[in-house]
Amino acid sequence: MKRALVLGLIVLLGFGGSPATAAVPRWSWPLPAPHALSRQYLAPATPYGPGHRGLDIASTGTEIRAPADGVVHFAGVVVDRPVLSIAHAGGLISSYEPVATTLVAGDVVARGDLIGTLESGHCREQLCLHFGVRLNGQYVNPLLLLGGLPRSILLPNR
Repeated sequence: MKRALVLGLIVLLGFGGSPATAAVPRWSWPLPAPHALSRQYLAPATPYGPGHRGLDIASTGTEIRAPADGVVHFAGVVVDRPVLSIAHAGGLISSYEPVATTLVAGDVVARGDLIGTLESGHCREQLCLHFGVRLNGQYVNPLLLLGGLPRSILLPNR
């Protein structure tokens, strides 16, 4: 199942072509540079196992922008924090927390649009945004869409 998702993401994003095109980010970062990560994505061993299903991006500012065109999928409170989710083409859904927003489900957003304001509460030591991405319901590393992971190179069997 995971192999099929990764292969689907590779095809969806157009990786596998020339190295020049494979390195081009498809999405923009939701926060302005610098993009210091407080916590990396950590895939769980099983669907319900422990892991970290997103990136924690440290920030000195509070404006959050849409990384790609989409439609607001959800805007509301989950447990005790405000969450925003955007559905994008190709079965992708991005999520942001904690974020205050005036958007509602069904609102259309374009890449670069202001989608909300970052609130405190996710990281203890600093202001940070938890940014997650799902492909067909399965979490994937957001860096795959942001161009932050090097392209895999298969070596010959020795």
